[in-house]
Amino acid sequence: MEAHPRSPRDLFEGRRHYEIPAFQRPYVWDEESQWAPLWSDVVRVTESYLLNSDRPPIPNHFLGAVVYESKKASSGDVTRHDVIDGQQRMTTLQLLLDAAHQVISEHGHETEAEKLEELILNKASTFKGQVERFKLWPSQADRAAFAHAMDPGEPWDGEHRVIEAHEFFRRETERWLTGVPDDDGIFPPGTEELRADELCSTLEHRLVVVAIDLSGHEDSQLIFETLNDRGTPLLKADLIKNWVFRKGEQVGADVDKWSRTHWADFDTEWWRDEISQGRQSRSRVDIFLQYWLTMRLHDEVKAELVFRVFADYAGSRLTTLNGAEALLTELRKDADTYRGLSELDESTPEGRFRSRVIETMELAATTPVFLWLLSENHSVPRDQLRIALDAIESWVIRRTLLRKTSKDVNRFMVATLKSLRGIESREAGSAIRNFLSEQTAETRYWPSDQEMLSTLPDLKLYGNIRQWRLRVVLGAVEQQLRDQSQRYEVVELPNRLEIEHIMPQGWRTFWDSTPKLTPEEAAQRDRYVNTIGNLTLITKSLNGSLSNRPWTDSEATGLTDGGESGKGKRTLLDAFSLLVLNKEIVQGHDNIWTESDIKERSMHVAEAITAVWPGPSMEIQESAFESARS
Repeated sequence: MEAHPRSPRDLFEGRRHYEIPAFQRPYVWDEESQWAPLWSDVVRVTESYLLNSDRPPIPNHFLGAVVYESKKASSGDVTRHDVIDGQQRMTTLQLLLDAAHQVISEHGHETEAEKLEELILNKASTFKGQVERFKLWPSQADRAAFAHAMDPGEPWDGEHRVIEAHEFFRRETERWLTGVPDDDGIFPPGTEELRADELCSTLEHRLVVVAIDLSGHEDSQLIFETLNDRGTPLLKADLIKNWVFRKGEQVGADVDKWSRTHWADFDTEWWRDEISQGRQSRSRVDIFLQYWLTMRLHDEVKAELVFRVFADYAGSRLTTLNGAEALLTELRKDADTYRGLSELDESTPEGRFRSRVIETMELAATTPVFLWLLSENHSVPRDQLRIALDAIESWVIRRTLLRKTSKDVNRFMVATLKSLRGIESREAGSAIRNFLSEQTAETRYWPSDQEMLSTLPDLKLYGNIRQWRLRVVLGAVEQQLRDQSQRYEVVELPNRLEIEHIMPQGWRTFWDSTPKLTPEEAAQRDRYVNTIGNLTLITKSLNGSLSNRPWTDSEATGLTDGGESGKGKRTLLDAFSLLVLNKEIVQGHDNIWTESDIKERSMHVAEAITAVWPGPSMEIQESAFESARS
C-alpha cells in the first residue's frame, strides 16, 4: 500500500483510466455544499498568484483522499485503476477540468486548453468511441449523463446531477475568465490571458489529493474499512495546535509554556463540546476559529477549510519567536472575549445585541463583526461600539419584520468587515452605520422609517415570524413606552411572556357582528387579526383565561370557560396586566375593539418600533439610491 500527495497532473497524465465500480452509489454532490466551495477555493488559489501582494501565493489546496487499486497493465492498454473510495471527488474533478477546458478552448487559449485536454481524454485512436477514452468512468447510474457532459455528441435527454455540476463549473469559469465582477462588484485580477494561464496551472498542479494505492495487498477491503472506521475525529483545532507547536519548536519557543498560557483552555470540555449550527454539530473551538479567521481576514471561511486557511494566514507570523508570541496572544484575547459572550449583561449594548440578534433572530453570521467590535485587540470606544451594534441590530430587526430575505447575510457581514479596512477604531461605529446606509441591493438595504410606517402596519406577522421574535419586538416596544415617562416604575419584564391576539383568531365564536360579515369582510378580518396592531404580551396564566373570550362583560354573561365567569377580555387585561402596552389598549376602548382600532394601533406600534430601532442616515441612503438609479 502506497500513499502520496498527487496533483491532477500526477493522477491523470498518460494513458490512465479510473473506473468506479457499477455498484457504487450515484453522484450526489451539490452546488451549495461542494461545487461552489470547490470553485471558490480554485479562484482563491489562482488569484493569489495574480495579485501583487505582500503575502506569498497559496501553494496548493488539499481536496482530501482517494483510495484506488491498480490493475495489472497490458501492452497497448490504458493503466487501469478501480476507485475504492473518493468517487464523488474524482468525478467532480473531471467535470471541473472538462468544463474549464471547454471555456478556455472557446476563448482561443490553445496552449492551456491542450494541457487540460491531456488530463481528460486518452486520445489514442485505439480508444476512439470506447469508454477508455475518458480518464474516468463513473458508476452505472451516472455513465450516460457523464458521457454527454464530457462529450456533448453523446445522446442524453433530461436532467442529471452530473450535468448540473458540469454546467455550474462551465458557467463560473466563463464569468471569471471573462472578467465579470462578483456580487460585491470586485473584478477578477489580471488580463484574460493571465487568468487562463494561472487557472490552468491551478487545475494541473495546485489541487492536491492524498492518493492511496492498495495494489498488491491481500485484503484491500479490510484496509478500506479501517480507513473509514468509526473513531473520534480530530478537530480542526487539534490540527492547528499540532501545526502551531511544531512551528514554535522551529523558532525556539517554550512550547510547554505555550500549552499552559495560550492553549490549555481550548482543551477543556466547554470548548470541545459540540453545539448545533444549522443542520450540523461542531465543537465550539472550531466554530470560534472559523469566526476568528473570518474576522481577521475580512473574508468568508468555510468550515472544512479552517485548518488550511489558518496555516495560510499564520504561516508568515510564525517565522519568528516574537511574531508567534504576538499571534497567540491576540488569539487568546479574542478567545476569552468569545467565551465571555454568554455572560454579557443584557442591559448593555453588547449583551442586548447578543440576546436579540444572535440568539433570538438566529443570525450567528453577525458574530465575526460582533467579535471584531468587542476585541481587545481593536479597542473600539464605547460610544462607537454602541453606534455599530445599534445600527446592525436595527438593520436586522427592520428587515426581519418586513420579511426581507436573509440569504445573503454571510457575504454581507464579510463585506461589512471589509468596510472597516483602514478605518480607525475611534470611527468604527460611524463607518458601519454609514456602510449600512449606503446599501441599495434588495438583499442588503436598510429599510427607512417611511417604508416601515407604510408597509409594516398591513403585514401579516403572526404565523410568518416566529413567536419568540415577536416577543422580543413587543418587549422592546413596552420598554420604549415606559421610557417616555418617569412616572412608570422601573421593572423588568417577566420572562416567557406570551403573544396574545386582542381580537382572537377564533373571532367567529364571540366576535362575529350583526349583521354577519360578508366572505370578503371575514377574509379581511382574518388578515387584520395577525397584524402587529392586534398583538400584545401577557403571562401564560392569563393567556389561558383570555382565549377566544369576548371583549366586554356584557358579551361574556354566562361564560365559564377559562374561569373568571362573566368577565370580558378588556376587564381581565385591565385587572391583571401591568404592561403599558395593555393599559393603552383598554383605555378608550370600553365597548368595542374593531379593525379600525387594530389599524390605528398598528401605526402606533410601528412608530414605536422606528423609535426603538432608528433607521439609516437618510442623506447617505438617498444619495446612494440616486447614484444607483443613474
